[in-house]
Amino acid sequence: MISNTSIENFYQRAAACLPEGINREIGHFNVFETEKLYDKTTGTRIMPYARKAYYKISLIRGKNRAEYADKVINIEENALLFATPKIPYRWVPQNIDQQGFFCIFTPDFLSKNILDDLPIFRPGELPVFQLSKEEANELELIFRKMHKELAGDYLYKYDLLRNLVLELIHYGQKLQPISALGSVQNASERISSLFIELLERQFPIEASQQRLELRTPKDYADRLAVHVNHLNKVLKETTGQTTTDIISKRVIQEAKILLKQTDWSISEISFILGYDDLAHFSNFFKKHTSLTPIGFRS
Repeated sequence: MISNTSIENFYQRAAACLPEGINREIGHFNVFETEKLYDKTTGTRIMPYARKAYYKISLIRGKNRAEYADKVINIEENALLFATPKIPYRWVPQNIDQQGFFCIFTPDFLSKNILDDLPIFRPGELPVFQLSKEEANELELIFRKMHKELAGDYLYKYDLLRNLVLELIHYGQKLQPISALGSVQNASERISSLFIELLERQFPIEASQQRLELRTPKDYADRLAVHVNHLNKVLKETTGQTTTDIISKRVIQEAKILLKQTDWSISEISFILGYDDLAHFSNFFKKHTSLTPIGFRS
């Protein structure tokens, strides 16, 4: 994955993958052809965006496996996949013949309220849908239209692209999801890895308007669609630490950064990190560092 690099800089280095004449109003929406980003010699794919920030809809044409915590979904030929930055997953190609398209967009491209209300993006769902060849061909036409419109100079093209995204969403919601396999070998390692990924997606805190969405072990278990006791058992086995311990250490790490590198008040930092009560945050910080937030900052 390409990280810490602006999408514009990536485009300058990988212009061959993009529609000609692409408008610079990007970051809210883009569409890619999978084959042009997939290196058949190494079996790897360039990731031209930060998964942390984007929703994604993929038309998958090729043998693949999608892994969600303790569930595995095998894709034999054609599938439609919906991904949200709230739910980590792994997409594992099973052969070198990878084709299709995917589009990415930020929550404000459609409106976060709309996305949160859609069943297809709801935590706990496994939104991967098997497609017939005819359905895949039909959806490919929508993606190709996105590709064409994005490259054009129509003044209202982003309104048109929003409608095409909604068309994909409603198409998917009418389909039946592929059944997931139950726990398989290495499921514990996968749950542990996806938990850490989900935890790290909340950081770094870069603006005082941000606030941690996930604070408790149950918050993470719900996103991963596993029972909280199972999550704690897996993490204890794989890391030697409890879920609470891992979350607490990462929050303390971020608290130290914010106390040292920003001029935000301790009350602001407390709220950002999920504490409504300043005294509660101060006690939490002192328990883990032996210092009060004021003492650490000074």
